Amino acid sequence: MDDSKLFKDQCLSEIDNQAHNPRLKELTREWLNESAKHNYSYHFEWLGRPIIQYPQDIIGTQQLIWNVKPDLIIETGIARGGSLIFYASILELIAQCGGPANAKVLGIDIDIRRHNKDAVLAHSMSKRIEMIEGSSVETSVAGEVKQKAREAKKVMVCLDSNHTHEHVLEELRLYAPLVSSGSYVIVFDTVVEDLESSLIKDRPWAKGNNPKTAVSEYLREVKNNSIYAEDGAQLNLIVDEMIENQLQITVAPSGFLKRT
Repeated sequence: MDDSKLFKDQCLSEIDNQAHNPRLKELTREWLNESAKHNYSYHFEWLGRPIIQYPQDIIGTQQLIWNVKPDLIIETGIARGGSLIFYASILELIAQCGGPANAKVLGIDIDIRRHNKDAVLAHSMSKRIEMIEGSSVETSVAGEVKQKAREAKKVMVCLDSNHTHEHVLEELRLYAPLVSSGSYVIVFDTVVEDLESSLIKDRPWAKGNNPKTAVSEYLREVKNNSIYAEDGAQLNLIVDEMIENQLQITVAPSGFLKRT
């Protein structure tokens, strides 16, 4: 067995061990709750733009993008544009490594503020970015996104907009069927269900009404009904526990959904 295979096998064994370590899980929960009190995720940038993500999720998502090598990443929720720049830069690197040369990121937001849009368009990675202003669950917006997805060979979806149960559930119904076989829909901020209630203030989402509850309901729908992807095959989604076990610290527990 070669050294690379031995190293990877060792890592997989260690990831499995940490996944079954109750003390590590307890410490992770404590740390997430404490860090949320300081708006921890707001304090990072990617290539000069605020990304509003935990560093662990940035690294984990990079790994998934590298493995999938999509030529279209759809993101709902643009905020200050850092995630768009991040996705575009990873696609740029993948293109330099022989991946899809014309891969794009499509960002959707109900309100793209002028200064944020200008900053994204002025960035060198903007050549790989398109934006749509409008609600991600509006019929016209979803129709436009689906048309663009039909032109792509491999699609990944990242949901990070309104975090209420009903909104995320509708986004899953609209956009999960666009995901290509072997690719992912990543549902961010499922961690809302696990945080202390006192940390969720002045928001329409809360425990029992958040992305994680939406994921649970949608996975039941997929399991109990014949739901078909845009490519005509029956849609099958599983929670990729490996990436969550690897990261430990993530705002997307049970939110890395792989199409099998």
